[in-house]
Amino acid sequence: MTSILSETTGADGAMMERLHAGRRAVGLWLLALCCMVAAMVMIGGITRLTESGLSIMEWRPLLGAIPPLSEAEWQRVFALYRQIAEYKHVNAGMTLEEFQAIFWWEYFHRLWGRLLAVAFLVPLLWFLARGYLGRADLPRLGGLFLLGGLQGAIGWFMVASGFQDRIDVSQYRLVIHLMLAVAIFSLMLWYALDYLDRVELRGSQEQAADLARHARWMNVVIAIEIALGGLVAGTDAGFLYNDFPRMNGYWLSPDLLTQSPWWINFTENQAMVQFQHRLFSGFVAIAVISFLVRLRRRDVDRVIRRRAIALPCALAVQAFLGMATLMLVVPITLAVLHQLGALVLLASGLVLQHGLRRRAKATP
Repeated sequence: MTSILSETTGADGAMMERLHAGRRAVGLWLLALCCMVAAMVMIGGITRLTESGLSIMEWRPLLGAIPPLSEAEWQRVFALYRQIAEYKHVNAGMTLEEFQAIFWWEYFHRLWGRLLAVAFLVPLLWFLARGYLGRADLPRLGGLFLLGGLQGAIGWFMVASGFQDRIDVSQYRLVIHLMLAVAIFSLMLWYALDYLDRVELRGSQEQAADLARHARWMNVVIAIEIALGGLVAGTDAGFLYNDFPRMNGYWLSPDLLTQSPWWINFTENQAMVQFQHRLFSGFVAIAVISFLVRLRRRDVDRVIRRRAIALPCALAVQAFLGMATLMLVVPITLAVLHQLGALVLLASGLVLQHGLRRRAKATP
């Protein structure tokens, strides 16, 4: 009888160990996808800064994975580009070799999106076959896949806005495209933490719940600042007013409200768009610092306190990158690192929010 019980317990233990290893594998897969999404945002930033985004005028989700392979095909896609306003008003007289230089960035941006789809779908099917995923996992992982498909469609919707009378894409559609990428990144990270973060946390549940609410609003503020940064990129507002903290010597630029009707200044006036981004960075700092002060005074686990160290570091680096990018007139390397820094800051906040929420909802 004793041997039978031992064998049963051993089998159950092996099964639990297998399930734990499976959950860890799923979590690490989602973290890897987060890194791929962050890289996608950076590639998109390079594509924007090199003015490459309008170089491919066709949306072919499958056949578009194959680049031009002949001189005739290169001439065909180049002829399509020469029809739009960006070529006529910005790049008139561009040679085929110069066109190819911008073509490859947009091609790589789209190719990376296709690789993301494969990196999501193939492991997902493998995890399903291995029994690592249950019914509760399918709706949210399936939802992520659908969001990825929607992101591709919105990317084309954004690019198509530059095919008419504009010399670039709509800043409104660019912000939608960016923020959907941020949403996908955030959800992937949150789900990864659900699978990976198993550290037992102590401390007051009530205080953890209060801090989790603060962390949630802090992350909302960070996300709004990222959206405002998207407006700066979409209007090329970073190339003007390149002194800091003033704007061409003014604390309040006289150019802030020069457009009519007045409300379009907040999304189309380069002076106001940049001013908003500067101003809201202060709100980000207030949200982060106030959270850290409250965290210091609350009864929370040391694990969460250690994780919180990343938050002020990310904030300081991001502030430095933002000022350097502006004052050096948007060099590509710094601008792309500034984009990455925004995701790192948001990720630091999400990790804290997740841990605090988990402690608040833990069974006493």
